[in-house]
Amino acid sequence: MIPASYPAAEEIARLTARMLLEIKAVNFNTDEPYTLASGLPSPSYIDCRKLISYPRIRSTLMDFLTVTVMRNAGLEAFDNIAGGETAGIPFAALVAERMALPMTYVRKKPKGYGKNARIEGDMSEGERVLLVEDLTTDGGSKLSFVDAIRETGATCGHTAVVFYYDIFPETQKTLGDHGVELHHLCTWWDVLAEAKAQGAFDAATLAEVETFLKDPRAWQDARKS
Repeated sequence: MIPASYPAAEEIARLTARMLLEIKAVNFNTDEPYTLASGLPSPSYIDCRKLISYPRIRSTLMDFLTVTVMRNAGLEAFDNIAGGETAGIPFAALVAERMALPMTYVRKKPKGYGKNARIEGDMSEGERVLLVEDLTTDGGSKLSFVDAIRETGATCGHTAVVFYYDIFPETQKTLGDHGVELHHLCTWWDVLAEAKAQGAFDAATLAEVETFLKDPRAWQDARKS
């Protein structure tokens, strides 16, 4: 069912941050930083995949994501909802169910046998496709998914995520130059504000995380091995 009402964007952001903290999807460790996919260190790590194990939170956030997209892009803006392999697949299915639209998913690369497809499910030329993922950092990983969708003759001008890092200034330009608009529920700044309000971590940890968020490249450069 399509949600009929929803809070303002600011309240959605606060509530999303609160839910991520509640299920311990937010991880801060300044003594032993996490290693990101890029190989660079980070004192913060977010695990949005945990959301699928919490039905009440999962349902609420998918309502929020659906109404955020409809508010920003329009109620009749899409014909197909595509999930990015693998984390985006469950969220795409849940959004597609709410919007009463077909659902597909996009592989990171061709599967290497059979039809060697990257798109699974039915996607037709001319369809307007919304790409759904769990999160975005600098936006770069979304471009390959978008290109695969466009190769079918469909269009893809929007991507929706639960979490957006919002600490790398090039992200919006990277997506914008590719003709893609980003929709999200919350950012690291929302999580940091809620973590401070709750006292969820000690003051020294929060201060170090904030230093990282303000200039992640400098923080990482100082800690390269």
